Amino acid sequence: MANRFTRRQFLVSSGLVGLALTSPHLFANLTSKPASSPITRKIPGTDEVIPSIGMGTWITFNVGGDTQLVEQRTRVLKTFFDQGGTVVDGSPMYGSASDVVGEALDALDAHDRVFAATKIWTGDESETRQEAARSRRRWGVERFDLLQVHNLLGWQGHLETLRQMKADSEVRYIGITTSHGRRHREFEQIMKREPLDFVQLTYNVLDREVEDRLLPLAEERGIGVIVNRPFQGGSLFRRFQSEPLPGWAGEAGVSNWAEFFLKYIISHPAVTCAIPATSKVEHMKENMGALYGALPNPEQRRRMADYVRSL
Repeated sequence: MANRFTRRQFLVSSGLVGLALTSPHLFANLTSKPASSPITRKIPGTDEVIPSIGMGTWITFNVGGDTQLVEQRTRVLKTFFDQGGTVVDGSPMYGSASDVVGEALDALDAHDRVFAATKIWTGDESETRQEAARSRRRWGVERFDLLQVHNLLGWQGHLETLRQMKADSEVRYIGITTSHGRRHREFEQIMKREPLDFVQLTYNVLDREVEDRLLPLAEERGIGVIVNRPFQGGSLFRRFQSEPLPGWAGEAGVSNWAEFFLKYIISHPAVTCAIPATSKVEHMKENMGALYGALPNPEQRRRMADYVRSL
């Protein structure tokens, strides 16, 4: 990014470094650490586990250089980490979100706490390494844990380079993403042919098309699944927040609508991690509540889907 401050210059100019040093309680004790263990999932084909609730950054972290908003997003990220999260997902497509994540990681000194996942978003299939390098600088990480081809843009060339980058230890895992149902047939064919560590796709209690073919295929092929748009971009809350939870919700480990929506997703055996996005600390606490306690069983999952359809 042309003429952009270095991360340290930005922190100094915004006062975040000074605040962190002179007011150590600013980012402390925002949340209490959960008493129980988080729900985790093993990355297929490995012994590595990750928490089943991650964090997306689309829209929510695209706040430019507004110092107050950067500080507030830093509080959101701290809450996420304190509640047991590690997986943070981004993309060059998301405006300033990558820079803001980098500022927040610096302010929290949290580079060793993040499972850093971003995407390749360029139609030039020869630019894979260059775009990954730009994203590394913006995040302030030495390498990404996961690089994904965003919405299949130039996927053939990018995947070829990503496979070589993985062989060279420049990235740990690779994958592809889609947020469009119309791409599912092509997505399925790539999953069948290509060696992938992860796929990212849209799935929620109303958008369930992937249950028919893509999720079973991921299980069959040993591919991790990251779920985007778990709240339909917030529309699930707008539609159902005023409705009561079913009387049996507690039996399924659910105490609010955020847990209802997220536990439906992560209780599917093929799902590795869901990545809800939020700009508010209180909403992050609700999201991370889904990382603890009981998960709905198959019968309860059916009742959950039936219940929302009935409202």
